[in-house]
Amino acid sequence: MKKRNLFMAVITGAMAMTMMSGCGAGASNSSAVPSSASSSSVTVQESSVVEKRSEEKEVLRVGMECAYAPFNWTQDSPSTPDGSVAVPIYDSSYYAYGYDVAVAQMLADEMGMDLEIHKVEWSSIGISMDAGDYDCIIAGMGRTAEREMAYAFTEPYYYRDNCIVVKKDGAYANVKGLSDLAGTGCKVTTQLGTGWIPLLDQIEGAQTGSNYETTSECFMAVSNGVADICIVDLPTAQSALLTNKDLMIITLDANDTFSGDEEMVNVCIATRKNDTELRDKIQAAMTAIGWNDKAAMDELMNKAIEQQPAAN
Repeated sequence: MKKRNLFMAVITGAMAMTMMSGCGAGASNSSAVPSSASSSSVTVQESSVVEKRSEEKEVLRVGMECAYAPFNWTQDSPSTPDGSVAVPIYDSSYYAYGYDVAVAQMLADEMGMDLEIHKVEWSSIGISMDAGDYDCIIAGMGRTAEREMAYAFTEPYYYRDNCIVVKKDGAYANVKGLSDLAGTGCKVTTQLGTGWIPLLDQIEGAQTGSNYETTSECFMAVSNGVADICIVDLPTAQSALLTNKDLMIITLDANDTFSGDEEMVNVCIATRKNDTELRDKIQAAMTAIGWNDKAAMDELMNKAIEQQPAAN
């Protein structure tokens, strides 16, 4: 009896193992179908992602100070007095606007691209572009022979005049020409890394050496008496006088002014030296929107000056 029970137990166990083996095979076969379906699903999803990416716009990545009103500045909100929309500053909770931003937005729209603004100090603006942080500079940059050795430039997107800024009630308020400054020992300043630096030495006997990272610091130096004269462009000076009532602008006589400052008149967009493809694409967009009309440029600049926040 015991042997019969043992025999039945063995037979039952064998049958159970056969059934389990059958289930295992069945599970393996059935899982192959979902696996195929899953693979198909992933392929569809990947295709969807690729399609979505293809629909996304290219990005125009622009470097600027966001501290050089009225060309560009930083503000807390996206709104502007006339209803224009400021652009978010990359990796920041702030926004950028000004002449440069308005032009950059028009060009990005014409090229069918999204606009991305990167805030960078002027002293490293070219280095950061070469490092790939952004692809072009739209920052009130004058096209000089020295810079053309390092960057590729578009045609001008703005033409500006240069001037000097002095204290309204100071010793240099009546200056008419460069010769009036000769031998006075005046303390002169300008922004670091700009095309105005070489002009400082053209003032005979002037005290030079204390230049600043931003134009705001230059104007403050004149206001505080640390400097007597700041060499700068006219729109930036006009912008500064909105909040610095103790300063005044002097446009030097055309026959008695700096030599070589005409390079700073042409304000152009810069790309990396070997990125002529982007330079040409931007130039084509400028041509398409007709951005070679000085009257239109001046109108937009005046608008920018009127809209800048008081803090700038």
